[in-house]
Amino acid sequence: MADEILTVAEVAQLLKVAEKTVYTMAQNAELPCFKVRGQWRFRRQDLYTWMEAQVAGARVSEHPGSKDKAPIRTRGRR
Repeated sequence: MADEILTVAEVAQLLKVAEKTVYTMAQNAELPCFKVRGQWRFRRQDLYTWMEAQVAGARVSEHPGSKDKAPIRTRGRR
């Protein structure tokens, strides 16, 4: 089904995170989602598009000369 709708539990499983993380990200508009009678729902295709954008954004920020995003810093490394 091209327009498959997922629940919080299914998204948590897909992203391999806790359900609470999905709730928080949904409430903060960090994930593409909508509500049906107070319950969060997610279109599978929207999540795949969002994931691709996250990966592409991470690639851009890995380059120190990038003007779009600040370089990623890790603890203990400079």
